[in-house]
Amino acid sequence: MSLQIGDIKLPGRVLLAPMAGITDPPFRALCRQFGAALTYGEMLSSDQGLWTTSKSRRRQVQGSELGPRVVQLAGAEPQAVAEAARASADQGAALIDINMGCPAKKVCNRLCGSALLADESLVARILEAAVQAVNVPVTVKIRTGPDPQRRNGVAIARLAERCGVSAIAVHGRTRSDLFRGEAEYETIRDIKAAVRIPVIANGDIRTVQQAQSVLAFTGADGVMIGRGAQGSPWIFRDVNAYLSEGIFLAPLLRQRITEIILLHLESLYAFYGEQTGIRMARKHLGWYCQLHSDGSELRRELMSAADSASQFAAAQIGFSRWVAAPQAAA
Repeated sequence: MSLQIGDIKLPGRVLLAPMAGITDPPFRALCRQFGAALTYGEMLSSDQGLWTTSKSRRRQVQGSELGPRVVQLAGAEPQAVAEAARASADQGAALIDINMGCPAKKVCNRLCGSALLADESLVARILEAAVQAVNVPVTVKIRTGPDPQRRNGVAIARLAERCGVSAIAVHGRTRSDLFRGEAEYETIRDIKAAVRIPVIANGDIRTVQQAQSVLAFTGADGVMIGRGAQGSPWIFRDVNAYLSEGIFLAPLLRQRITEIILLHLESLYAFYGEQTGIRMARKHLGWYCQLHSDGSELRRELMSAADSASQFAAAQIGFSRWVAAPQAAA
């Protein structure tokens, strides 16, 4: 079963969530390889005066990236969001996503991200401006409300639909929840019942079974996986197989996982360059080490590597030992 957002027909309904500092082009390419139907770029400020920094340039549309290319914008000023959306579309973005879900203090303090949910009038002005500015689909990612006492996700979703938004992704927590506790899906179910545009469920989806149960409970058109893909980008392969064929795929062999990790490292070094590439690789290696039977010792070595060559060599040796180590019976 596929998912359509505006005029974009996707090959599946399991999407990669945008995550700052994580969903860069190398990671997006890896997740697409394993079947992510759509991959969102990292959050980009709608203030184009900030686009000259190396970090912002990397978050803009990359000409070498396979489509559909998605740019996620954060901002609280409707005209600035509209102009940033237009500039991103001119650069090749096939879809513009508006961030109204980030709970980070540094974002919310600028009245961006999930802070916007407390001002429905401003939400409407931002979404209307973005939709009118571009000829590509505009989507929005939200939380269920500012706090548990003000879960206005249904009202925001209806408003978004009236503004011409093509799809809405909903994280099952409020702004004040941050990432504490467990995601709740009742509000997502209510949102799906209230609008006709596609609704994508997000929050605490880390396994095949969770993806299936969330879809069944909410009636959502798709699921969006974020933290569940950290250290296991092949989760999209597994979820797709279960949703489309009802089968559980055999786990990837350790040798194959090691090959994926090393290719990921090479792509990070190539994209970021030496020093930034090493730093960006550390967070991914930390997650990959959780798979390793003796990951703590290897992790220390990988985190302390002074250059990409020694970091890569340590990963190659460390994970090769993991491949050769005996595995416990299932």
